[in-house]
Amino acid sequence: MNEPKWLTLSRELQAIAQTGLTFTQDPYDRQRFERVRELAATIMAEGAGSDPETVLELFRHEAGYPTPKVDVRGAAFVEGRILMVRERSDGRWTLPGGWADVNQSAAECVRREIAEESGFETRVLKLAAVWDYRRQGHRPHHHASIYKLFFLCEITGGQPRPSIETTEVAFFERTALPELSGGRITAAQIEAMFEHRAQPLRPTDFD
Repeated sequence: MNEPKWLTLSRELQAIAQTGLTFTQDPYDRQRFERVRELAATIMAEGAGSDPETVLELFRHEAGYPTPKVDVRGAAFVEGRILMVRERSDGRWTLPGGWADVNQSAAECVRREIAEESGFETRVLKLAAVWDYRRQGHRPHHHASIYKLFFLCEITGGQPRPSIETTEVAFFERTALPELSGGRITAAQIEAMFEHRAQPLRPTDFD
């Protein structure tokens, strides 16, 4: 698992605190869980070089039983090349995608993300992979626990069009990938998408 120990520990402490604050009826236990949350924020802030109060305020906005956030990514191909977008935030490339939205299925989310970020309309063919962000060698490390869902898609219409989040849309050969946005995608994940395209019956990858 390629992440610093302080991040793993602070995330788990925050989850314990959030669960406790969600279900406890005891005022003394509530005080204890609030203190655990403060400690989690302090550890994360210390490791990340940020302000503890800023992290604590972020934690306070999390309510209910803690579960991983969901990120969706779409892999679409034209003539053996994979569709990628250049992120405005860091100038690097990734598969189109982003956070899943409520009231939409995962397939609806990935179609929306591809259309918004690249201009292309797609049909979802297959859930290719479900990966835990922590286990995939991403950088930088996100404070939340994340599941990444990768879908194999087919382009059905549209044309390349950047968005408020992307500055460029292009297709890349398997052996000529651009500089990747490491917090969003890895070379190994893209390689797996090429393998799923070549082997339609390959089972869904997961860790």
